[in-house]
Amino acid sequence: MQHVDAGIETADVVIVGSGFGGLAAAKQLNKSGVRYVLLSGTPEHLFQPLLYQVATGVLASDEIAPPIANIIRHHKNGEARLGTVTGIDADAAVLTYDTPQGERKIRYGKLIAATGASQSYFGRDDFADKTYSLKTIDDAKRLRAQIERVFESAKDADPATRERLLSFVVVGAGATGVEVAGQLKELSKRFFHLDVSVTLVEGAGAVLPPFGGGLSEYAKKSLTRSGVEVMLDTFVTDIEVGKVTVKSKDGVERGIAAETVVWSAGVQVGGFATLLAEATGCETDRAGRLLINPDCTVGGHADIFAIGDMTSLNGYPGQSPVAMQEGRHVADIIRGATRVATPFKYWDKGSMAVISRFSAVTRVNDHIRFTGTIAWFAWLAVHLFYLVGFRNRFAAIFSWLVAFIGHGRPGFDEVEKTTKAKVLAGSNAS
Repeated sequence: MQHVDAGIETADVVIVGSGFGGLAAAKQLNKSGVRYVLLSGTPEHLFQPLLYQVATGVLASDEIAPPIANIIRHHKNGEARLGTVTGIDADAAVLTYDTPQGERKIRYGKLIAATGASQSYFGRDDFADKTYSLKTIDDAKRLRAQIERVFESAKDADPATRERLLSFVVVGAGATGVEVAGQLKELSKRFFHLDVSVTLVEGAGAVLPPFGGGLSEYAKKSLTRSGVEVMLDTFVTDIEVGKVTVKSKDGVERGIAAETVVWSAGVQVGGFATLLAEATGCETDRAGRLLINPDCTVGGHADIFAIGDMTSLNGYPGQSPVAMQEGRHVADIIRGATRVATPFKYWDKGSMAVISRFSAVTRVNDHIRFTGTIAWFAWLAVHLFYLVGFRNRFAAIFSWLVAFIGHGRPGFDEVEKTTKAKVLAGSNAS
């Protein structure tokens, strides 16, 4: 770091965001000794695909959220800082960010934006206060506290109250929704030993829409066999205390009992992406994602790159592999390993999703697809590989053995008594 006029620091590269894309870029820059500062709104790197396992007690939160400082501790020219960007002067190449110690400014040679996306409620922002999402560690902890609350309260409740407490609706049949629905059934059968009602609502005509064909159909059948009610071509029109109202494609409305509603449908981008769009004149799509150039630069600024879920490029999916490959691509351009303005091309290595214990779907390409136990073990192996740090991998293996081979849920041991479950106004939560 160098201090210059008016107390503004300088850095060769500033990375905003500590997700998969931001860390991939940092690791690649470190190979050439490029000086960088990584700004993050949280002190930890979040392994977001495993949030549902924290929420359902399979893993403890620290097993999927190692400190960023530990991850880059061997980077001699890298530094992680806790801060939230509040302003950007794209012409002067200066960021303004808030820290626990106050406001600071930093001038960058190159900027990499990798702040991800948040939950979308499709114009019904009031749903945010009535549902549980899974985008952050705090989200997972709140849902976990709610799950423990309803199951514990249901143990000694009368039949009618028990039925009310153990009613779950999951909105969105993407990977997160499917995994949550499947794990709720697993919890009820193998840990709490209580019957639950789980309904999975999806606006599209298939479970796991990106997979399609036989894999989507397998996922639906597997969920149905486990006791999950799957409603396709169905949209949520209202959420109130104890009830979710849905409407099918043919216009039929019905109410579903729901003490707990998990929302995993859609994403939207705001915050730093909005600041960046305004500062650079970059166009955005309806979800607020930056319509970046083929080389991942933003607008007419060759010194600003954006990657991951906050961007839209060539219809690439909002998944961690895309973010990581984009992160390495822009870092290679910055460090001179790739020619300037080289378009980014995504190498699709496949997709996978867990449905329940020993049941998963994996798509390697259009020709290689498999399901069931083999796919489930493949999912475990891939996610174990990408978990950061030996301690996290060792802890995850132990927790998976306890939860999937045994009948325990180690994550529930971590439930903080101060963590409050989200309860709708007027509810009868005990």
